[in-house]
Amino acid sequence: MREDSVQEAQSKKPSAEDVEVPRLGFVGMLRWSWRQLTSMRTALFLLLLLAVGAVPGSLFPQRASKPAEVTKYLADNPVSGPILDWFKLFDVYSSPWFAAIYLLLFASLIGCVIPRAKIHYKAIRSAPPRTPRRLSRLAEYGTVQIPAGRGVDAATAVQDAAAVLKSRGYRVDVRDLDTDRPSVGAEIGFLKEVGNLLFHTAMIGVLAAIAFSGLFGYSGQRVLVEGDTFVNTLVGYDTFKPGAYFKDGRLAPYSVQLDKLEVKYDRESKAHYGQPLDFTATLTTKDGPGADARKQILKVNDPVALGGTNLYLVGNGYAPVITVKDGQGKVAFQGPVIAVPTDGAYTSLMVLKVPDARPRQLGFVGFFLPTALVDEKGVAYGSDPDPFNPQLNLNAFTGDLGLDNGIPRNVYTLDTSKLKQINGRDLKAGGIVLAPGNTYQLPDGNGSISFDGIKRFAALDVRHDPGQVYVLIFSVLALAGLIGSLFLNRRRVWIRTGNHPDGRTMVEYGLLARGEDHRLAGESAAIDKALHAKWVVPTEPTVHDGNRAASNDLDAPNSDAGSGATMASKDQ
Repeated sequence: MREDSVQEAQSKKPSAEDVEVPRLGFVGMLRWSWRQLTSMRTALFLLLLLAVGAVPGSLFPQRASKPAEVTKYLADNPVSGPILDWFKLFDVYSSPWFAAIYLLLFASLIGCVIPRAKIHYKAIRSAPPRTPRRLSRLAEYGTVQIPAGRGVDAATAVQDAAAVLKSRGYRVDVRDLDTDRPSVGAEIGFLKEVGNLLFHTAMIGVLAAIAFSGLFGYSGQRVLVEGDTFVNTLVGYDTFKPGAYFKDGRLAPYSVQLDKLEVKYDRESKAHYGQPLDFTATLTTKDGPGADARKQILKVNDPVALGGTNLYLVGNGYAPVITVKDGQGKVAFQGPVIAVPTDGAYTSLMVLKVPDARPRQLGFVGFFLPTALVDEKGVAYGSDPDPFNPQLNLNAFTGDLGLDNGIPRNVYTLDTSKLKQINGRDLKAGGIVLAPGNTYQLPDGNGSISFDGIKRFAALDVRHDPGQVYVLIFSVLALAGLIGSLFLNRRRVWIRTGNHPDGRTMVEYGLLARGEDHRLAGESAAIDKALHAKWVVPTEPTVHDGNRAASNDLDAPNSDAGSGATMASKDQ
């Protein structure tokens, strides 16, 4: 009969096909997506993803700071370059995918912090959990016996124990004073979760400060040759990247003149001979048109603060001073030309465009060698970054440079596809090789070019970062919160007292950690010592783990009978 009932019940049990799963719906899907986004696991994953996403910004040159290197990279890598550019790897920090990670992390952190802050606030205001029935089952356990005749009953002992715990920083709650087994519950370590919340809140602050800088800040680059002056206006920048809410009126009207750039090279070490040791730029700055001039020193990683901006030294090189006369004998160009260094010996590429030359425009492409040597094939190469034997090696072109049609051109490249070459190693006229003070007559009556001298240039990065101070503040707070969450521990302590029939007062205590706590045993020993000192009781050896100190266990079988029962010890 019973078997028939079981079979009938199993036959009526719904199968997996019979169970109808409720539809999630659009609102349910949004709620589920929000819960997934605001989980701590997702926040940590997005934080890791943001760090990984920032790696290409260090591996590849960025247009915001090094546009010339990006152009050169694209020219040297015609296949992979456009692919990397399509993925915005040359504009990592302004790319859509990086912004998506950034915003998702921002939302995830906010969604994590607010609910956890509410829960922690309630935990702080609530009393410690009720005293467990069997303290001997906790991670740390101990007992104290107060001899008879000390005048310390169970109620007095529990008040004394609460005072001891309070003196150690615990939040205490005395309970059951009207019973024969009063107890005290205590908690400590709420700052651990506060530190955790502080860390995540500070991370939100860091992200918000960076976003604030991106909206209201700006950055720009300018190459200054010794003797040149930069004025902080839009037309004064070589490249300029404003924030979304940037306004021209926020540019402070200061000026900067590069007086001298000094570079110190290693001349003592054989292994690092010729390596740069120090870069020092001497500047003359003015806060405004009528302000007094000041001398300031600019070094690598030691920016100059001026007009709410920071000026960084991010590059340097040589600028040969050149004079070009056209076929009519008029000076068509005169001044320094930026030569872009390509190696440690400062072998520098140089492009010079002379659109004012007549009767035909002139263009020059070549390289500058600070210390030129010639190999067995007669090819010059650079051997040292200092200008011990400077030399210009150029090829000359004539024709339309394409500068009169209004299309922007890169000053560091020359399109020779529609130009006629008049000088070069493979031509009859040969290449142009000049030392300082030399002049070369161009063939076919196209004029001359002179190498007048050498100046240095400094590449400056100008940044206005209004959120920089806030990033520092929130970063320090995040570090403080992280330290607190790592080194503070959340602990709970319960102490129960009772009166023994022979007049002794029996005390037992137990400790429990919220999470892993390697210092819990040490805290237990400290509390045991403090309790013994409070009642001037000699310390007794205590056996932990499976063999608890059973002699004073208030959880003896006859003590669990009821609140009115008299406690007896297990050793009787």
